[in-house]
Amino acid sequence: MASDTGRDAVKVPGGARGDGAAIRVYDELRREIISFERAPGSVLSRATLEKQYAVSQTPIREALQMLDQDGLVQVFPQSRTVVSRIDVQQLNETHFLRVAVEVEVVWRLAASPREDVVARARAILQMQKALMNDTDQPELFQDLDRSFHQTLFDAVGVGTIQKMLARRLGHLLRCQKLDLPSQGKMAMIVADHEAILNAIASGDQTAAAEAVRRHLSGTINRVDALRAAHPDFFTDGKTWPVLTWAETGSEE
Repeated sequence: MASDTGRDAVKVPGGARGDGAAIRVYDELRREIISFERAPGSVLSRATLEKQYAVSQTPIREALQMLDQDGLVQVFPQSRTVVSRIDVQQLNETHFLRVAVEVEVVWRLAASPREDVVARARAILQMQKALMNDTDQPELFQDLDRSFHQTLFDAVGVGTIQKMLARRLGHLLRCQKLDLPSQGKMAMIVADHEAILNAIASGDQTAAAEAVRRHLSGTINRVDALRAAHPDFFTDGKTWPVLTWAETGSEE
């Protein structure tokens, strides 16, 4: 299944690829942030992370730098590192980019429908159908969702673009995590995926594009409601003031 971490695209500042320890810490912290095991605004102590993952300062620093690039943490030098709130501005910008790219993907697929691609995507869809009433496995449902979209990207030879996009989807994935338990949300996703595949299989480019736009806008259209329900989780792009170590009492 496709990973939401975008591991293949991970690079630390300066162009060097992160080493195995840094990638491991990055993957785990990203998963915990997206699942809200580490809530927005919570402080990440480097000393504590070093003990938790049994690694030195360097992998922790590189992992936090990568998460900072993803927009999932804010690193205040000589002060603290905190889990970012869901940035509504970044969320809208990422959504704009994602829609533009995925519309082009399905447009190309519908122009020359391939039975093998549709069959692979339908197999994933069937697994989602089996889970759409199971609220105890939202992570597995989301994994299948990412696999569905990755299958379409791979089919037109732009799978790497999906992995690059994944690095910017952290805010959206957290919104989806909040929205997924909503009544009928999983069934709506399944219905959207089915509409996308039916349009591709029939060669209807316009219907495929419209289905993707509708599908990708579901959570975005509920951001105001999600924000009202979880006001402490969101921001309009403003950052916390930079405090000194003495003021925060936190350790880096």
